[in-house]
Parts: sequence; structure tokens; C-alpha cells
Amino acid sequence: MSNLPQPHCLAPAFGGGPAPPPLSSAAGGGQPVRDRKIASAEQLVLDLCEPDLRENALGELSKKREIFQDLAPLLWNAYGTIAALLQEIVSIYPFLSPPTLSPGASNRVCNALALLQCVASHPDTRILFLNAHIPLYLYPFLNTTSKTKPFEYLRLTSLGVIGALVKVDDTEVISFLLQTEIIPLCLRTMEMGSELSKTVATFIVQKILLDDVGLRYICATAERFYAVGQVLGSMVTSLAEQPSARLLKHIIRCYLRLSEHPRACGSLNNCLPNMLKDGSFNNYIDDPTTRHWLQQLLHNVGGINRVANLQGGLDHIIGS
Repeated sequence: MSNLPQPHCLAPAFGGGPAPPPLSSAAGGGQPVRDRKIASAEQLVLDLCEPDLRENALGELSKKREIFQDLAPLLWNAYGTIAALLQEIVSIYPFLSPPTLSPGASNRVCNALALLQCVASHPDTRILFLNAHIPLYLYPFLNTTSKTKPFEYLRLTSLGVIGALVKVDDTEVISFLLQTEIIPLCLRTMEMGSELSKTVATFIVQKILLDDVGLRYICATAERFYAVGQVLGSMVTSLAEQPSARLLKHIIRCYLRLSEHPRACGSLNNCLPNMLKDGSFNNYIDDPTTRHWLQQLLHNVGGINRVANLQGGLDHIIGS
């Protein structure tokens, strides 16, 4: 402990540029409680670089990250901290296949992922986090298929990091994720994850679709559109047996966004699940917004039907 650097000596490891001043210097006078919290956070961040102290630091910072407002810049700029978090992630790769991840190991790496989510959420570190391609380190976790709790917890926490990136509408974020093939990984989770993991994965796909770049990407080829459509349809079918209002809300929003693309809307005319058309889920949709989305979706798809019927009538008249 005696050879640990002091908080004011924190050096930039990944962020580039000068390290920020110690958080305690900005606290102002008359705030002893806040000063103690800041000092505690600084020390815990330093402890991340000490192997013997890291597990406790991960747990404490993960639990208290909401009360440390400037934790993300501190984590990013502290010398060796991001490297320590990545070391935690990489260290469990050997336990992914065959799936032998223990609950304790899963909990520890999920604490590290929670801190990365903090960095991904902060406006001052989000793009730096992205430019360092750190999300790629999480993709092996999203590629797992084991349904045991350690793996499910791992997938869910990893999705939380990606979800934090897409939560803020930013085309740069969407473009990066599309280039790294996030869609197939989300579709995998949407097929086999828990209800909560499916919800987060569907939310990510929804946010990608809501960006014009994302919508064009998914609708650019029949293969991409049908891959997404098939998984959405399968989820609708499974919701008939195990309803989930929040998951259904994200599914409907995905369909609605697809219906705003002319070519995709024409395809939805044939592949939109009947259960979304026949009122099967009316008793599970209490949210006015979701009801409006479903009505708009059916209107959009119905509009395609009306145009097709009109065109067919004109063709008949012209042909006769």
C-alpha cells in the first residue's frame, strides 16, 4: 500500500490529454461528507491496480457507482485502471467453452462490466470508450449459449454496457456497432436468453433501427431483414405462452420502425405475426404508447394492402 500513487498523481492511461484534477478539489468548502465519498472513490480506483485488493474494490465501486458522479472520468484517466478491468474480462475467456464459469467468477467479472457500463454512459468518456474498441471484449460473452445463471448474468451485464452506448442517440455509436456485427449477437440472445436479457437485446436492436443508418443497414438485404423478422416473429409466438408487456413493447416498436421503410413494409404484409393483428395481446397492452405503436403498425401495413388492392384493380381494368 505504501507504494501506491496518490490521487493527484493519476495519469492518463487511455483517454489522452492531461488527467483531470482530483475530484476533491472541486468539492468546495463545507462538504466534508462529499469529500470523504470522493476520497473513498479515489482510493478504490487505485486499489483496482492491486491484485490483492481488486476484488473488494470491484464490488464496492460497483455498488456505489451511482453516488460517485465523476467516477467514469476517474476510471478512464487513472493509470492502469482500464487495463485492470480488461484483464478481469479476458481472464474468464477459458471458462466460456466448455462452459465452466463459476458463480463467484461470474459475479466478479460482472462487477468489472458494471464499471465499464459507467464509462460507456458518461458523455466525457463514451466516444473514447468506443474509439478504444472496448465493446469487442464483451462479444465473446454474448456468443455463449449456456442458460445457467452465471452465464445469463454475464450476458445481461454485457448487454447493459451496449445498451448504455445506444441509449443516447448517436449515429457514430450505431455505425461502430453495425461494423462489429452486433445484430447477430443480439438476435442470438433474443432467441435463447432470459426474459430480461431478451428485453435488453431487443431494446438495442430497436435503438439501432431508430437510427436511419441502422434502418438502412438492416433493410439493405433480404437476408438481414428476414433474420431480424424471423427472430421477432418467434418471440411474438413465445409471448403467447409467457406474456411480457415490456418485451412486447420493444418488439412492436421494432416492427413499427421496419414498417416505415417502404420495401420492409411490403414484406411485413406477408410476415407480420397474426397474433399482432387479431387482438391476441390486447389484454397485455395497458400502456397507451404501446397501443398507439401497434395501431400505427397495423395502419402502415394495412396501407400496403390497400395500395396492392388498388393496383390490382387498375391492372384488371387496364387488362380488360
